[in-house]
Amino acid sequence: MNISVIIPTCNEAGNIGRLVQQLRQHDPTHDVEIIVVDADSTDGTAAVAHQAGATVLCSPKPGRASQMNYGAQHATGDILYFVHADVGIHPGYVTTIRRAVREGYAAGCYRFRFDSRHPLLRINSYGTRFEGIMSRGGDQTLFITRDLFQRLGGFDEYYCIMEDFDIIRRIRREARFLIVPHDVVVSARKYETNSWLRVQLANLTAFSLFFLKVRPSRIARTYKALLNYR
Repeated sequence: MNISVIIPTCNEAGNIGRLVQQLRQHDPTHDVEIIVVDADSTDGTAAVAHQAGATVLCSPKPGRASQMNYGAQHATGDILYFVHADVGIHPGYVTTIRRAVREGYAAGCYRFRFDSRHPLLRINSYGTRFEGIMSRGGDQTLFITRDLFQRLGGFDEYYCIMEDFDIIRRIRREARFLIVPHDVVVSARKYETNSWLRVQLANLTAFSLFFLKVRPSRIARTYKALLNYR
């Protein structure tokens, strides 16, 4: 079972080289395919990814859902593994994911911990041990068999935000979903420019609008208005 790692990027030159190197370093069989799907980055992300050894594609449409679907169309693996550029992957990802699929899990994600010692962020990390959809997210990475991904029609590109929650919700209607009992490391950069409470309120607002079936474009505008970005 070959794995294709698909990484959507936009101005991630500071992270993508490290991630590609990690993925290569922890690939014991040297057969993992790494695809970076870039959305017109202006900081040299594509060049850094290519130099690190990834296959680089330029997405015809911006947006994570579109980029990840485009990467999946070009991937050759039996298992697709979607990873954000600022995540630190688990060293045993290849073995863990293959074992999960052999055991009948067609999809799954990891728990996470932040690259910060902020005590309140431990609450967020602990919550990812549980099953609820509000404990999930793209930062936790997502593996899924190609067969299931195609049956689901991939990511719904209607969602310019919350695309990860949408696909996990659909996966759980169709197949067994595993929360791998190991952590990936997630960047705390959003919390570095906003208070913990401010980010939690923004997340809760986004979830509420999502469950109320508000248009994703409106959710995205509201979410961005509630937070400061570097």
